[in-house]
Amino acid sequence: MSSFADKEIPGVIALFDVDGTLTPARKEISEKMKNTLAALRKKIVIGFVGGSDLIKQKEQIGEDVLSLFDFCFSENGLTAYKLGQQLASQSFIGYMGEDRYNKLANFILGYLAKLDLPKKRGTFIEFRNGMINVSPIGRNCSHAERDEFEAYDKIHNVRPKMVEALKKEFPDYGLIFSIGGQISFDVMPAGWDKTYCLRHIKNEGFTKIHFFGDKTFEGGNDFEIYTHPDVTGHAVQAPEDTLHILNELFQV
Repeated sequence: MSSFADKEIPGVIALFDVDGTLTPARKEISEKMKNTLAALRKKIVIGFVGGSDLIKQKEQIGEDVLSLFDFCFSENGLTAYKLGQQLASQSFIGYMGEDRYNKLANFILGYLAKLDLPKKRGTFIEFRNGMINVSPIGRNCSHAERDEFEAYDKIHNVRPKMVEALKKEFPDYGLIFSIGGQISFDVMPAGWDKTYCLRHIKNEGFTKIHFFGDKTFEGGNDFEIYTHPDVTGHAVQAPEDTLHILNELFQV
């Protein structure tokens, strides 16, 4: 714990999901949240754990995101930073191999080609370092189109049905599927969900690990870490809930 000897409350870390927890979905962080996190960081160790890559987290939290947190876990911690220094990373394609990945990608694109939606845009598969992100509407959609698809998906279960089809088609690939955000779901090897980030902090001597997230239901991309036995989970619906709980717990 020598790296964090300056903290007012030793041995405690708070980890935060990004979308819907620190920021509105795919929107920028508020000044109030940034100020609260800065005050919190004086008391305890803080970190974020998001499914997106670091580029998107910089768009939402700021270009200086690596200096605002003690730990930064992009892609569930498959790309990780401690005090601004990069830690060891993992590769999805290294795990999968090109042949198996091609079969997976071809099935996804074929499924989407047959899927009848009110709107489709572009970037249906986003290839990331530690996972792929699949969006039936396409990640190039506007904020308004995001909201429209989210409402449509709640009625028609587009993403849950697609996840079930993938599980049925690739039962031996050792993959898990995690629905998060408004428009997409992640595909990654088993064990590479948000609990992966805990590997980076297991030797730091923390006696209390808090996690804040909005997709804490089973199948949501916060579920595994929210329910992890070493973690105290806090379910939120919006950044305002996060601020409220932080004030209750740490008076910030």
